[in-house]
Amino acid sequence: MKFADKIVVITGAAAGIGKETVKAFAKEGANVVLVDLHEETLQLTAEDLQLTEGKYLIVQADVSKEEQVERYVQLTQEKFGRIDVFFNNAGVEGVVQPITEYPSETLDLVVDVNIKGVFYGLKHVLRVMREQKSGSVINMSSIAGLKGSPNVSAYIASKHAVVGLTKATAIEAATYGVRVNAVNPSPVNTRMMRSLEAGFSPEHADVVKENLTKTIPLGRYGESDDVANAVLYLASEQANFITGVIFPIDGGLSAQ
Repeated sequence: MKFADKIVVITGAAAGIGKETVKAFAKEGANVVLVDLHEETLQLTAEDLQLTEGKYLIVQADVSKEEQVERYVQLTQEKFGRIDVFFNNAGVEGVVQPITEYPSETLDLVVDVNIKGVFYGLKHVLRVMREQKSGSVINMSSIAGLKGSPNVSAYIASKHAVVGLTKATAIEAATYGVRVNAVNPSPVNTRMMRSLEAGFSPEHADVVKENLTKTIPLGRYGESDDVANAVLYLASEQANFITGVIFPIDGGLSAQ
């Protein structure tokens, strides 16, 4: 998809979908910037993926802190000079509780990471892309940004917010030739889903997974590479007339 020597920034890069997307872009020859909360985990990710020296950068950052977002953007520019693709992926699931019992401190965390983190990433990366008059942004939303579900109200609200941010910034960024889209996966086999399954039923998480799987027409959870492949497509020149799109990767779940 012609990513050789492109500069790709990925938040939440140390595990799950983020790590798989790093792997996919690196395989295509891109320079990758891995952003996550813990530097040691990032180092282990880079080693595990056998990333090529000189073609990657790791930056420890808490995406809920604007100054740390600004820093990962600045460090990327200092090393590589530009940003061609931004996968605005970092997120947290919160807890499984009815809204009447939802802890305020967990609500703050979900809002800070899933909304403010995405907002700050857009704010500072789009400044770079505006000057370049080129670039592609892919925000991580969720099927939870399209549908309701009980007992995960903070997560649902945050992922609906990402849909709104995507639509608003796609219109703004189109004026300077930059595309902004969102991906909306259904359940994916990652640590986050294991956490949510256990949150719904600590003693019967496997039953929760089985029941969730039955709701998906294609009959399985997604895998991280299902999402990574869609991100690469949206980032590529093959999608150069696609912006403001909310892209379900859900085995047909949202079609019901």
